[in-house]
Amino acid sequence: RAFELVANEMNALVLDVRDKKDFVKGFIPNSIFIGLDGSFAPWVGALIPDLKQPILIVAPRGKNKETVKRLARVGYDNSVGYLKGGFDSWQNEGREVDTIETINVPTFVKKYSKKLNVLDVRKPGEFEGEHVETAQNFALDTINSTMSEISKKKKYYMHCRSGYRSTVAASILKSRGFRNLINVQGLFTDIADSKIPTSNFVCPTTLKIE
Repeated sequence: RAFELVANEMNALVLDVRDKKDFVKGFIPNSIFIGLDGSFAPWVGALIPDLKQPILIVAPRGKNKETVKRLARVGYDNSVGYLKGGFDSWQNEGREVDTIETINVPTFVKKYSKKLNVLDVRKPGEFEGEHVETAQNFALDTINSTMSEISKKKKYYMHCRSGYRSTVAASILKSRGFRNLINVQGLFTDIADSKIPTSNFVCPTTLKIE
């Protein structure tokens, strides 16, 4: 109850740093996922613009102090607390829990058609190298400024290179009111090796004028 009170009174960001597979199964509504097991510090820096933002932590057992230290190393000194007992304590008290619908690559391949709205949250360079033919590049590092380009009325299938960034992106979108999201967990190389059509973007040759 104290955790929830602090979150509301301080307008704190609830940052969940557990493994992505645990996060999608259940998390505190409106919390943001940035897992410790990925590129934690760079993504915190890219996605939380205010260094003074009050942060409440949901961490795996024994990882609370490590999370505070890793946030402080990159300038985020306003960690105001963590959830005692971790997410299990929240769930065991019967409090509201949110989830993200998550499927694996084989299921995505079976469901795929050119009518699906696919968001590829990798960087533009990765997207240009190879991407699902009908996908829209929706890079995670610019999500806060490009969110207006997608619609809350549509269903989106989201993927990245491995599933980490798509989980981060899905958590951010959910916290902003996007409810119809399906997160694809798995390797992009497996998507590219499947029957789903892919393409790449080839830069035109630059001609030197003498």
